[in-house]
Amino acid sequence: MDKILTLLDGSAYSESVCHHTAWIAGRLGAEVEALHVLGRREGAAPSDLSGTLRLGARSALLQELATLDESRARLAQARGHAILEDAKAILERDGVAGVTTRLRRGDLLEAVRALEPEIRAITLGKRGEGADFASGHLGSNLERIVRSTRVPVFVAARDFRPITSVLLAYDGSASARVAVDRMAASPVFKGLAVTVVCVAEEDAGIREDVDQVVQRLSGAGMTAEGRVLPGSPEEVLAQVMTDAGADLLVMGAYGHSRIRALIIGSTTTALIQTVRAPVLLYR
Repeated sequence: MDKILTLLDGSAYSESVCHHTAWIAGRLGAEVEALHVLGRREGAAPSDLSGTLRLGARSALLQELATLDESRARLAQARGHAILEDAKAILERDGVAGVTTRLRRGDLLEAVRALEPEIRAITLGKRGEGADFASGHLGSNLERIVRSTRVPVFVAARDFRPITSVLLAYDGSASARVAVDRMAASPVFKGLAVTVVCVAEEDAGIREDVDQVVQRLSGAGMTAEGRVLPGSPEEVLAQVMTDAGADLLVMGAYGHSRIRALIIGSTTTALIQTVRAPVLLYR
């Protein structure tokens, strides 16, 4: 289980994904498997242009299209190998000893499901190949991965910086409690500063719950503090991230309704888009 699966697509986020993955792997003593998946139709001609042609011309065109498809498929495969070779070089320069690469064709989600029993976590970029053209949207595969996998998902920001401080968005939900348990048990977080933030109107019960989380994390080797703040989770958490200069946001992938809507909902309002730091999601 001490293996991290990193998903790479050659986007502007890929280098940051590699650096973040190496940082996590170093703290876990884990190996890394780098995966690039070619879509089933990647490299294929965009449409069938032969339907209205006469038989002789259609046969010639079909042959030309078949040759073009083969060429595109070879180029897509060569590009995939290049992406993986570059990723392996970055990971090894960052100190990861065990790096394997895998190029597959088909559906990304199916590929991840096949490998999930062997992995401890998944890393990927916040946005995919269209990052420069669709900066207001998350990668198309991100929600599919978060919804389906049972392992933690680390969503890398565009730029890498070493992680020293963490904001834990805590709402008392089952997935938030899983996040606390996993953080307390993981060497990844030892020695880091953690701010536990619960966005709610403060009362004695909520404060006691947050204090217990702080105590649990402090006992696991982190420097932890807790805050209960009113307001909109998206606005409050983004502001605290900025004010505290936090390097990582940790939260449950499915929480109480207000926070759930931020993570698994509209890609135009999601908190994961708002913050510039990476996000670690637990189920």
